[in-house]
Amino acid sequence: MFKRVPGTKDILPEEVLSWQTIETIARRIFSVYNYQEIRTPIIEDAALFNRTLGEATEIVQKQMFIIRNQDDNYALRPEGTASIVRCYLENSLDKAAGFVKLYYIGPMFRLERPQKGRLRQFHHIGCEAIGSGEPSVDVEIISLAGQLLKNLGITGYKIKLNSLGCLKDKQELGSTLKEKLQKKSNQLCPDCRDRMKNNVLRVLDCKNEACREIVKELSPAGGHLCPECLQHFDKVKEGLNNLNIEFEVSCQLVRGLDYYNRTVFEITHPDLGSQDAIGAGGRYSNLVKELGGPQIEGIGFAFGIERLFLAKTNLTEKPDKKLIYLVTLGDAAKIAGVKILNRLREAKIPADMDYLNKSLKGAMRAANDAGASKVLILGDDELKKNIISIKDMSDSSQKEISLENLTGELKC
Repeated sequence: MFKRVPGTKDILPEEVLSWQTIETIARRIFSVYNYQEIRTPIIEDAALFNRTLGEATEIVQKQMFIIRNQDDNYALRPEGTASIVRCYLENSLDKAAGFVKLYYIGPMFRLERPQKGRLRQFHHIGCEAIGSGEPSVDVEIISLAGQLLKNLGITGYKIKLNSLGCLKDKQELGSTLKEKLQKKSNQLCPDCRDRMKNNVLRVLDCKNEACREIVKELSPAGGHLCPECLQHFDKVKEGLNNLNIEFEVSCQLVRGLDYYNRTVFEITHPDLGSQDAIGAGGRYSNLVKELGGPQIEGIGFAFGIERLFLAKTNLTEKPDKKLIYLVTLGDAAKIAGVKILNRLREAKIPADMDYLNKSLKGAMRAANDAGASKVLILGDDELKKNIISIKDMSDSSQKEISLENLTGELKC
């Protein structure tokens, strides 16, 4: 017997409703903010992620699912932003619309050790606003993330905020950090010693507790912002305060991808333990140009759907199920029942029937298990009289009506 690949999960019918609830709420909130859905392939040229995420990032070095044939290297997408920007440029959205607001829902893939909240196939709900560098867009993005959590009924989360500044600011921050870390390099984990050589800012993103303590002592961020970036960050904070959105400035927050600059943020939840982020995002000023487009800015975020479940287990809106279940008794009734079922479905009335030739008692139990609101009972005797019995499952009341009036009765 075959088993699922480690780090993947079967989403069974009884769980799918919770997923649909999240997706429905997300689509509604994105629509309120005038974001449009976009769907990109799950497979991309591997070089897209090497170039945008950074050759030295853990995702590129250790976590990408690579597919090779004789001529090409492809990768299953590990995140959504690079794919969205590639699509934005390839389809000339920068020329057709300029500023666009897009959202996406779908699977991502990373080859990492499976653990709680971390799968090899996981799912993101995310969005990107591309074409504007205004601080008000940063405020909208963070506000949108908060509204999404609010509508999902998730509370107790914390928004952590920082600014990396422009490319020059990031370089200055990196130089300062590297200089301060040199004296303590022997106390860092092996990964962070490598990060010091390749991308020292990634030390700030390390989850190793000893490394985190060293970084806290250094206080590496704060004074590296140029006047323009400092003004931008001040306006973001002012905008969030005007909307009464609570946040905490975290100087150690950098995010693990190279394309981020200026505003970065992370949303954490205590129910997730040490790996406590349920979502994160930030601004990218050079990513579009890096992929061959104009010098325009973007900002976005993504929530891990599996992590949303860890933050709140009850994410199911109780459905208002209107399923009609048909039980037939006798050969003639079974033949007529197929036509009745088809008529109900053509009238957009959700309907099903017993296909296992169960007894009346067994069929009624099956109707109850299916969550039917009403059960139709049709026997050969009822068929001769051109009537059908309707049983209301909520109060067990039962009545007979003519077959001609059935559709109208059920639509009332």
